[in-house]
Amino acid sequence: MNGAITTIKAGIGFGTALAITISWSVNKSILWAIVHGFLSWIYVIYYALFKA
Repeated sequence: MNGAITTIKAGIGFGTALAITISWSVNKSILWAIVHGFLSWIYVIYYALFKA
């Protein structure tokens, strides 16, 4: 069980970092980067499906 929790936390952290990076490269806005960081994987999937 402990390994699963560690994996989930790592996935959330990676998703947040990825969303912030994508948001910054597209918008060049710290406000949007923060918003997209909170949305993390939702924004990453949206970007992959509709923007890329």
